[in-house]
Amino acid sequence: MSVPAKPRASPLSESMLSPLVPARLSLAPDGTPVSEIYGDVYHSAGGGHTQARHVFLAGNGLPARWRGRDSFAILETGFGLGLNFLATWLAWRNDSRRCRTLRFVSLEKHPFAAADLAMAHAAWPEFADLSERLRRRWPPLVAGEHEIGLDGGDVDLRLVFGDAAETLPRLDGAVDAFYLDGFSPAKNPELWSPLVCRNLARLAGQGATLATWSVAGGVRRALGAAGFAVEKRPGFAGKRQMLAGHRAGGGNS
Repeated sequence: MSVPAKPRASPLSESMLSPLVPARLSLAPDGTPVSEIYGDVYHSAGGGHTQARHVFLAGNGLPARWRGRDSFAILETGFGLGLNFLATWLAWRNDSRRCRTLRFVSLEKHPFAAADLAMAHAAWPEFADLSERLRRRWPPLVAGEHEIGLDGGDVDLRLVFGDAAETLPRLDGAVDAFYLDGFSPAKNPELWSPLVCRNLARLAGQGATLATWSVAGGVRRALGAAGFAVEKRPGFAGKRQMLAGHRAGGGNS
């Protein structure tokens, strides 16, 4: 995939997807960012960066699994504040044996404006440089696909703004790791539906893995029915368990 000189949106997607309703930054009394739309937090009060490393990187066997690879592809079901992406980008940069190209596709129905990202990211000084680079390339808040080349194109971030039910079926390619990070299934059930899980399975490459903080029974059943083998693992902070898994029987090549 070539990396354009600046972010762009797919004209076809813009014309066919539902209009966006951007997110607005709001904080709980303890300072944790919350969604006014879903009434749920964007990350654990225990720390967004630490949660990203424990649940999504370690849950997918990273950084070890991208080592020695020419390219490694990750798909995330909720970009939110971008903490999982920033944590992954930082881990990739700090790994001397990293893959040559990191491809990161992230879906988001309610994206933030760059100014809100700046305020939220101020809580993590370790991301200061990366956050600034991301915000300089932040696309307009219009529905569609926005591709951003970072680190000279070695990091390929593809933001997909819109409802996952509309955007996910249009994606193609082979994914190596899934970050399943929507709001709680009780508050945002559409993002954890059997249809979404089947589309994730369709995109799973050989040896694809997944990780999520959610261990809800409906999530486990939907993933299992789609062809993923999942298991509970120790969770992060006050959450006793998380979920990790892999595409049973391989995946597309």
